[in-house]
Amino acid sequence: MSETSMAAVGEAARTARSGHAAALAQALQESRRDTLASFAACERAIAGLVVPQREELNPPLWELGHIGWFQEFWLARNPQRGLGVDADPDAPRPAGLRAGADALYHSSRVPHASRWRLPLPDAHATRADLSAQLERTLGLLERAGPDDDELYFFRLALLHEDMHHEAALYMARLLGVRIGDPRWRPAALPEAPPALRFEPGAWTLGSAADQGFAFDNELRAHPVSLGATEIDAQAVRWAEYLPFVETGGHSDERFWDADGRGWLAASGRTTPLHLRRTGAGWQRWLDGEWTALDLREAACHLTLHEVRAWCHWAGRRLPQEAEWERAAVTRPDAFRWGDVWEWTASPFARYPGFRPHPYRDYSAPWFDGRPVLRGASFMTQPRMRHPRYRNYFPAHRSDVPAGFRSCAP
Repeated sequence: MSETSMAAVGEAARTARSGHAAALAQALQESRRDTLASFAACERAIAGLVVPQREELNPPLWELGHIGWFQEFWLARNPQRGLGVDADPDAPRPAGLRAGADALYHSSRVPHASRWRLPLPDAHATRADLSAQLERTLGLLERAGPDDDELYFFRLALLHEDMHHEAALYMARLLGVRIGDPRWRPAALPEAPPALRFEPGAWTLGSAADQGFAFDNELRAHPVSLGATEIDAQAVRWAEYLPFVETGGHSDERFWDADGRGWLAASGRTTPLHLRRTGAGWQRWLDGEWTALDLREAACHLTLHEVRAWCHWAGRRLPQEAEWERAAVTRPDAFRWGDVWEWTASPFARYPGFRPHPYRDYSAPWFDGRPVLRGASFMTQPRMRHPRYRNYFPAHRSDVPAGFRSCAP
């Protein structure tokens, strides 16, 4: 890995993807503490842990049980865990600690809508399951070898739990649950620095297979040709986004493409999610109450449609994911990222030579044209913050803490 590439990857992300067993053991325990803390906040705030049946939600008890099940399924119950990406996902497995757990928590086989009707164990029993599952994981990790194949599923389980922790924070924000931990609060950004300029040239897009853990959709690294690019040095703030809203942008069809107009009609949205305008200025819904909005924060909880409309209004465009990655990796000194997930103009698609990893449903089912998001958000665990990580959500999702940066047209 080059010196600039190393500088773009934080220590926590390096540990998650390339760290030794002892560091992984510590990270797994830290991740579990955060999982349980966020669940406890929901337990205090949501009566009976009952949430509406919606696309962007899961029952909190199901989420918690699924995290432990996933770890046990791919580690303690996986007879080929030492083979890494060459493991057969369908290899016969012994029973788990909880009888019938596959019928409850196997996300590839349990339809989303059915999760509200499952006979899930209560919170006490679910926490006990997670404790026993983690103990088994840590015991296996003590005996694991140092090579990447033997550590692959430990790293996958760690990052999977971190993803679900962020999803729990999305849900809490949507339902007005107070989390309280200052680590998961947005930061104020400075005035926009000068844009970064890049000359035309080749860029190697994606992760290399010999650099520790990588998700299957990041592989294989391959050359792409990029034109000259002028890209924002940081995400667009509310200070830059809200003038579009204040001048009627959400009702002016000139700035919206056909998909965006369809979303506007269906949603009835006249302002971004979690925002309202009062005589005293803009307010946001946070922790179950309306508070003053800091206009210096990155614009957030925007759909791709709202981002594209702003770009049309401002005479800008979204970056391709390769343009974003080139800037993040080669200019870590000047390219600020990690404040919000950032929509790009690229569809989530296979890289040349794509090979699905054993967790087959992680990437392949979602190569359907939905856009790539790059970066990380203020809700993302530091272990997940990697400049080559590819996130992906449908264009209409606004519960995700997503914003954007722009490029010159």
